[in-house]
Amino acid sequence: MKKVSIIGGGIIGLCSAYYLAKEGYEVVVFDKSDMNDGCSYGNAGMIVPSHIIPLAQPGMIAQGIKWMFDSQSPFYVKPRLNIDLMNWGLQFYKHANLKHVEKAMPALCDLSLLSKELYQDLAKENNSFFYEEKGLLMLYKTDKTAEEIHHEGKLAEDLGLEVDFLSKEEVSHLEKGTATNVIGGVHYKSDAHIYPQKFMQFIKDELGRLNVKIHTQTTVVDFFLKNNTVSEIITDKGNFSTDEVVLATGSWSPHIAKKLNINISILPGKGYSFTLKDQSHKPSIPSILCEGKVAVTPMNHDIRFGGTMEITHTNDIKINQNRVRGILNSINDFYPDLKIEMPKEQDIWFGFRPCTPSGMPIIAKDKRLKNLTVVTGHAMMGLSLAPATGKLVSEIISEKPTSVDTQMFQL
Repeated sequence: MKKVSIIGGGIIGLCSAYYLAKEGYEVVVFDKSDMNDGCSYGNAGMIVPSHIIPLAQPGMIAQGIKWMFDSQSPFYVKPRLNIDLMNWGLQFYKHANLKHVEKAMPALCDLSLLSKELYQDLAKENNSFFYEEKGLLMLYKTDKTAEEIHHEGKLAEDLGLEVDFLSKEEVSHLEKGTATNVIGGVHYKSDAHIYPQKFMQFIKDELGRLNVKIHTQTTVVDFFLKNNTVSEIITDKGNFSTDEVVLATGSWSPHIAKKLNINISILPGKGYSFTLKDQSHKPSIPSILCEGKVAVTPMNHDIRFGGTMEITHTNDIKINQNRVRGILNSINDFYPDLKIEMPKEQDIWFGFRPCTPSGMPIIAKDKRLKNLTVVTGHAMMGLSLAPATGKLVSEIISEKPTSVDTQMFQL
């Protein structure tokens, strides 16, 4: 039985462990944390086949420059003299074109739909993570945004997704949980959502039943290589032999990859969220407040608000209150009856989403190291794409035909 070592205990790593264990592999997971926090826990919990357009798209650079001068804007690149940032920005610029978007859309759509099917299968076994299919409402307040969101909706329709274009009155009829201050919306009926913390507990429990060994608070410091393979993983808790390695370390992937002489262009996109518990008065349908790029997700009895994409570095651990206030202002503008107050700093979560300059995740076998598979760079869609990514990892390592084409997800 082959031993597969997975570096990274976030949702991508754990879903990879799940599908590999189901295939009969001996699976070991290493993570430097206690695996009780991170983007896998604090995200918006959305499963979004609707998100077919990558971050690298026409107009994003111009919009990003405008937003850089607004301390409460939803997108921000923290300026600094750094070669990784400059290289990432150059590659982003090269990818921000229509040709790239046209190639990316069907690939992202297929990956997302596979992930949704797998979530459905998991929920049939045990829906302790509150999987629900209520779709996603894209709510907007201006004609300019309406034009952009309607265009994206038409593109999604062309790929076979079920989309409704709603007037102000139709939004009010659909969203019965609270009043909305909008001029219209687009309802992606193909989308779904879960409660992230509940899913992480579910997948950990499943891995326990599958005899997957998890080493928490264990830092990978180096590797032993032999004949273009990784033969041992060197950690601060000892050395571990292995047959296959999966690198799934999110925003920390470039640091680990450098130990293998591999360059991965990823920068962390810092995001914030906060959760209000036991809310009887709340939106009933997951939404994106388009002008503010704020995600709103009802999660059982709770409601989570999240947003911002701040391209930064993993040592940036301060909470930027202006970014959080920008989220709060959007919420109260779009949902005037909620009257949400600024959360206390200890109640604000933040995390780093791994962003590639192409806006596409990496799901690929390394071309030099024969037993290394790299899975990272999922940005804001880590939770959404995790089961499909894990399934593909098991197929790649098993040398089986992949469920979807992975050409757009190469290193």
